[in-house]
Formats: sequence, C-alpha cells, structure tokens
Amino acid sequence: MSHEWILCHQQQRVRTLTLNRPEVRNALSNDCLEQLVQQLEQADADAEIGAIVITGSSRYFAAGADLRELQQQTVATAMTDRRPQLWQRLHNITKPLIAAVNGYALGAGCELVLACDLVICGESARFGLPEITLGLMPGAGGTQRLIRSVGKALANQMILTGEAIDAQKAQQAGLVSEVCIDALTLERAEQIARRISEFSPLALRAAKAALKTAYETSLSQGLLAERQQFVALAGTADRQEGITAFLEKRKPTFKGV
Repeated sequence: MSHEWILCHQQQRVRTLTLNRPEVRNALSNDCLEQLVQQLEQADADAEIGAIVITGSSRYFAAGADLRELQQQTVATAMTDRRPQLWQRLHNITKPLIAAVNGYALGAGCELVLACDLVICGESARFGLPEITLGLMPGAGGTQRLIRSVGKALANQMILTGEAIDAQKAQQAGLVSEVCIDALTLERAEQIARRISEFSPLALRAAKAALKTAYETSLSQGLLAERQQFVALAGTADRQEGITAFLEKRKPTFKGV
C-alpha cells in the first residue's frame, strides 16, 4: 500500500504503533485497519517484542470508521465486507495490547480501545459510540464489549444517546485503568508496556488467554481454562527460572521456553 497510515517505533521489547491519518482524524478505513492488523500480527510473531502500544495524535485517538466507505455500502456489500475478519484477527493477537488515548476515541476508535487489554488515557480523552446519530449502530464489538466493560446502565446510555463520556467517567466505569495529564499518556503506557514485556512471554500469553476466557464464558468454564493454562506453564523453563530467581534474590532471565 502506498500510504503509511501506521507509524512504528520500537524501544527495548515494546513496539508502539501510531495511527497516522490526520486529514480524517485517524478514521479507521478498511485499508487503515488492515495495515494496523498486519503490523500487530508482525509484532505478535516477533520473539523480540513483549508488548504492543497503540496510540493516536494529541487531539484524536481515532474518530470512527471512514464515513465515505460506509456511504457506499449496501446490505450485500456489508455482508461480504472484509472488516469483520480484520477485527477478528485483531482479537486473536496473543500479546498484551495497551491503548494510549488522548482526545477523541469515537465509534470504531472506541471499539479499537475496547479490543485492547489495557487502556491508559489523558485528561482530554473522550470515549463514545455516536453511530446512532447517523442512523447506524456499532458494528465492531461496541454493543458487546462496552456492556461487558462498563455495565448495562452506562453502555445503554452511551449507545442509545450517542453521547461521549470523559476520562474521569471512563475510569470510574472501568473502561480505563489510569488517567494522566495528556503530555504523559504515551510515556506512561510505554512504561507499563515495558514492565509487562520483561515477563515470560509464555506466562503473559497464558494469562491473557485466561482473562479473555473470563470475558466470554461462565465462571466454571473460566476456572477450568485458567487451571489448564496454569498447569501448562508447569512444564516451562521460564517458570523454573522465575521461582529460582526469586529464591536466589536476583532478577529472572526469561527466554520464552
């Protein structure tokens, strides 16, 4: 593709991906989403990367889908659209995804935030699903992930009114884990990503998989899946190294085996 809509930066074991479509407020067109997913899959397959940060600009994280694309859509083209597969591929990433959000995360931008494992935002951040104001509804997980994240009352209000919430409300509701001053959002997200990236890749993958199971199944199924992941780690050298290093009062060296 000729456009570079996703900028890449790597420091130690953290890969940072920056949405870069300023002319349309980082709107997530199919091509832009595809570039993002390709970069995520590349990072996911790279043993030198432990965690991934996704960020936007100071004023916009991402302001929705590309309306020009949606304007052309019919029922037939919507049914055969490649977009759902792109979101599914994003959902399949096994490494921790951290969203660093300043400014607006609306529509598909908010759905991208919801698809991340951890969200750090600045005081300027605004989260919303305004699709209803366009005669639409969220179509990339918005109705399903938001209600699981913030609960029935707030999810219904946000989706049926189309009104955004601010950073404080997002933190109270459990959508974001930390709010910083805008200038420090990315730095804080990368700091957390660095901490995460130093741990055993096998343990991180297992923990993320178990957390995702909690999101999707009953408690008894979740407990069973958690136990299976826990037992699987018993055969790893990383687990042996982690425990030995703790007992020997030294920093562990994890190798992903």
